[in-house]
Amino acid sequence: MADANGARCAALVGHYLSGKTTLMEALLYTAKAVTRKGTTKEGNTVGDSSPVARARGMSVELSAAQCQFMGDGWTLIDCPGSIEFAQEATNVLPVVDVAVVVCEADTSKTLGLAPLFKFLDDHKIPHIVYINKLDHPHARIGDVLESLQSVSQRPLVLRQVPIQDGDAITGYVDLISERAYSYKPGQSSALIEIPDSMQDEEQIARQELLEALADFDDNLLEQLLEDVVPEKSEVYKHLSSSLAKDSVVPVLLGSGETMSGVFRLWKSLRHDTPSVSTTAASRGFNPGNDVVAQVFKTHYAAHTGKLSLARVWSGAIAEGSHLAGSRVTGLYSLFGEKHEKISKAGLGAVVALGRLESVDRGDVLTAEGKGEAGDPLPEPLEPVYGLAVNTAKREDEVKLSGAVQKLVEEDPSYRIEHNPDTHEMVLWGQGEIHIAVARENLQHKYNIDVTLRPPQVPYKETIRKPIEQHARHKKQSGGHGQFGDVKVEIKPLARGVGFEFSNRIVGGAVPRQFIPSVEAGVREYLSRGPLGFPVVDLTVCLFDGQFHAVDSSDQAFRTAAAIAMREGMPKCNPVLLEPVCKVEIDVPSDQTSRVNTLITGRRGQILGFDAKPGWSGWDTVQAYMPRAEMHDLIIELRSLTQGAGTFRFEFDHLAELAGREADQIVAARQEALAA
Repeated sequence: MADANGARCAALVGHYLSGKTTLMEALLYTAKAVTRKGTTKEGNTVGDSSPVARARGMSVELSAAQCQFMGDGWTLIDCPGSIEFAQEATNVLPVVDVAVVVCEADTSKTLGLAPLFKFLDDHKIPHIVYINKLDHPHARIGDVLESLQSVSQRPLVLRQVPIQDGDAITGYVDLISERAYSYKPGQSSALIEIPDSMQDEEQIARQELLEALADFDDNLLEQLLEDVVPEKSEVYKHLSSSLAKDSVVPVLLGSGETMSGVFRLWKSLRHDTPSVSTTAASRGFNPGNDVVAQVFKTHYAAHTGKLSLARVWSGAIAEGSHLAGSRVTGLYSLFGEKHEKISKAGLGAVVALGRLESVDRGDVLTAEGKGEAGDPLPEPLEPVYGLAVNTAKREDEVKLSGAVQKLVEEDPSYRIEHNPDTHEMVLWGQGEIHIAVARENLQHKYNIDVTLRPPQVPYKETIRKPIEQHARHKKQSGGHGQFGDVKVEIKPLARGVGFEFSNRIVGGAVPRQFIPSVEAGVREYLSRGPLGFPVVDLTVCLFDGQFHAVDSSDQAFRTAAAIAMREGMPKCNPVLLEPVCKVEIDVPSDQTSRVNTLITGRRGQILGFDAKPGWSGWDTVQAYMPRAEMHDLIIELRSLTQGAGTFRFEFDHLAELAGREADQIVAARQEALAA
């Protein structure tokens, strides 16, 4: 049961289209927090209430709603199911008391839940599985449970067994109370007698539940060994205790759309979910009278500006009080898109704090400043997909940087890269839809229209052949003229060395004060070589030259050096260099061979693979892959792995590229430069 003064918090998570938003609406309706159950089809649900979410018909950010159920305060948080918006769940799961993993009775979708179960298990977050949409065609519950167990480190235990009439599930038997219920679409389930045909199945399933709980309780184990039937009240306590320790995962059944099993889910949450103080202690906080709140997300609202979403782990926050050195200018409760101003928020509350400009995601706020206690939030997800961003209107360029920075604050799985080689602003994220939603938010929230395109590959070029080149810059236009004469030696260097400049001038052939100007002229040329790309891995040596006592100058020698490079470099057998990345791809082991084919099909070189540490049945494949082949890698990888596969990459080296592909790249570059 909840603490008397603590509101608990539950997050609804699961795969895309599992029905989380519909289930949250059913929970709110059952708790009488809404008078009419909205539907995603009509676009009137509490969740998915932002314009972008409504337009796309999918969750793109978390939605929170406060309610009361049987006298207890709750915050329900609906998290997006798409893997591209997994950062939202990553933000909120460490601050909730329990997670409800919503899934369908479809074994083909289990693999996509593997990263979610791993996150919950690794962070010891108590969680319940709710098998949704039982009013639709489905697989056998036993097969679904076995499939889900393959991606969960914790034992899954059925709380309920279904009552079936042919292929239809018409109700369930609760394995602790040993009561049977018949589903009544749109209403609470009706209590019925356990069907005679279910007696044996119910007893077997109940014994399996008790044995699973007994693995974590010696007293219960002793009772089972002595064939003592435990009291039902004791079984409830064992289950609640095991859930709080994240030792077992209860599995419930139902349908959010028809309201089947929703009241029973609420009862399970109410009885079995850990208290706020228990969760706080497990996260490294000590509830008391002093205010402690942890920010888990930043949100920018149209009328209120910056809002910091936080969970209160200790004490109470009042409007106008000071946190982290700033005054709280607004305190709001959350109900979808509605933010209601409140005067006070107590233990366990999830609130929005107004205009704390110096506060970021993960900060622990106290009256004295930013605290050090408590577990830090996980690091943001690494980006895997990027597009170059340009404003449709030149006057929006100044606004764009500030607006994009706000997007990154709201969702730290976005990253901004200002590429010094291509001079592009690249927005990195988790996939095509993730980046598209950023574009839509820029348009709707900040009135900035942007265009997106694949980023340029930062090709370079180098040389294969050494040469000596003489160049003279002589200009007479009345008064002082210009005169600079240089002889340079241009040689290739080993890959990755970069650029070196030296001189072997003797006898003052080129006065010492003009030598830096020669180097400056050479460096200036290197920004664009004969193929049109920056030049690397070569050395230039000034070994001779001439000067004029009156007409020579820094600019004259700088110009002469540039002429020498422009005339000499095409003779050096220039060659294109493409960036090659070191890539680590994480995939289920039974998909490793298909990923190897994917790598070689993208001109990659497989370096090997190992078992992924801490992931049973997963491999990490190491490879070299050209940067040009990686733009849409995540799209193909996810299609192979039901969204579960991912990768990390970093630049490793430059490699020569020749042949038809290189010719096409150079031709396109020359055309772009001429435009």
